[in-house]
Amino acid sequence: MPQPSRPTPCPQSSPSPGSTGASRSPGSPRSAAPALLAHDLVRVLDGRRVLDGVSLTAAPGRRIGLIGENGVGKSTLLRVLAGVDQPDSGGVTRPPGLGHLPQELPYDPGTTLAGVLDEALREAREDLGRLDRLGEELAGLPEDDPGHPALLDAYAEALERARDREAWDADRRAALALAGLGLGALGHDRTLGSLSGGQRARLALAALLVRRPPALLLDEPTNHLDDGATAFLEEQLRALPGAVVLAAHDRAFLDAVCTDLIDLDLAVDGPVRYGGGYSAYVKEKRAERARWERRHAEERAAAEELRHAAGVTARRVAPDRAPRDNEKMGYGHRAGRVQSQISRRVRDATRRLAELERTGVAAPPPLRFAVPSPAVTAPDGPGPLVALRDVRVPGRLALAGLEVSATERLLVTGGNGAGKSTLLAVLAGRLPAEGEVRRRPALSVGLLTQDTVFAPPGRTVRDTYARELGPERAELVPLAGLGLLAEADLDKPVGRLSVGQRRRLALALLMARPPELLLLDEPTNHLSPRLCDELEEALGGGPGAIVLASHDRWLRRRWQGRELRLEAGRDEGRTAAPGA
Repeated sequence: MPQPSRPTPCPQSSPSPGSTGASRSPGSPRSAAPALLAHDLVRVLDGRRVLDGVSLTAAPGRRIGLIGENGVGKSTLLRVLAGVDQPDSGGVTRPPGLGHLPQELPYDPGTTLAGVLDEALREAREDLGRLDRLGEELAGLPEDDPGHPALLDAYAEALERARDREAWDADRRAALALAGLGLGALGHDRTLGSLSGGQRARLALAALLVRRPPALLLDEPTNHLDDGATAFLEEQLRALPGAVVLAAHDRAFLDAVCTDLIDLDLAVDGPVRYGGGYSAYVKEKRAERARWERRHAEERAAAEELRHAAGVTARRVAPDRAPRDNEKMGYGHRAGRVQSQISRRVRDATRRLAELERTGVAAPPPLRFAVPSPAVTAPDGPGPLVALRDVRVPGRLALAGLEVSATERLLVTGGNGAGKSTLLAVLAGRLPAEGEVRRRPALSVGLLTQDTVFAPPGRTVRDTYARELGPERAELVPLAGLGLLAEADLDKPVGRLSVGQRRRLALALLMARPPELLLLDEPTNHLSPRLCDELEEALGGGPGAIVLASHDRWLRRRWQGRELRLEAGRDEGRTAAPGA
């Protein structure tokens, strides 16, 4: 059956008057940059159509977010838009000087930070040098000289180009970008080979912000950024005059930056474009599902009425039915006419029912993530599940005290190195610690780590799931029903799974047999934004305790339970009340 119609894609037009642009002084209008255009892109990889007829218009001032499950083609689309990869069919029109930040960054280990900055500043410095040369030539050329108009036009063009690039501010912008992205303390003589992967990614991002290209393509730009650096990037992107197309899992970032979102998940009419940031997208998706559910319910009610009408009416015209007492007079005279009329009603009801079954909308699919009935109930009895007092793991964690109740919802936050993962490992009993650690006897604990490896690597996902759970529980809670892994991946060897797919399998095992104490370390990493939303909703209720460590700003802002913030370098963590 067909699904209900998708929302009308948002107009792919120029920015509205309220769109944010780079600040300009009065009377100095910016020249219009060309749009980034893609038409009917098709890209086939390993025999699979990753892109199937994707079209896109990114006008100057628009900031378009690409969302969807892993593998739907976000990175592929960005590579094709950048010209790094070529489509099998379709075409792309790019503004000259387009900038691209891929997830995997090629780099020369011997290049210095100063060399990267010099390259980023090269265009601005060339613009200023050309402007100075043309200015000197104009100053020495009389206005009545035949070559003066052409030279004046060249100077005006160079001036507009320098203003577009904000060339006079480039060096200051470079210093601000380095500081804003946490690289200000690095010596400019440092080589790329001496930097961490995260530092190299931030340096590449800083170089693009310094260049201010007319269009910018970013693949997961917040992966290596803390809260302060992310806030700086958001401000910089909102100020860019050109088009921005980015792929991100960071829901708070999508909400703060994007003017449009494109959902690349498989749909009847292809990718759908939504106006606004992530909050507007969530609101529209909920309204879309509500309309779908309402229409399906109305059609099912109508179908039931038609079935009832056809059945009751058919019984009234049964050939062996005797006449009722009030029908005996004139029964023979009217019988043929009445039976003919009722037969027409039966045929009409049957025809309408068949038409409704043929053209009606399909039932909305269940939410992709569903938590089964718990295998355990909340334990009885007073007292916490786990209690910590004066706990220390030298160099990693120092905590004065913590109690986790049987129905706890605790969010652990803090910067990198503050000890979030260490605390979860101590609570799980996987890491010895100094001090007092008390657990309720026979407490069942489940821990989702940031990386999980399954052995043996040749065993399939389906077999691994059944072996870990046992056949009875695996049959009671089918892996496919949890919505965490695609059906096509269930027979893939676990050794060939990506990091994100391994985490999904580990999460599925925990959800299939929920423990009394569930410990989750960055559970939204490698999940699509919509799946993160569903996971958060699923974790909100039910028995058992949940302790969750996360840097996810969207999750943290919406958290309704307690919060424990760990401070790196402090002697102890401190708890905050809900909403603090």
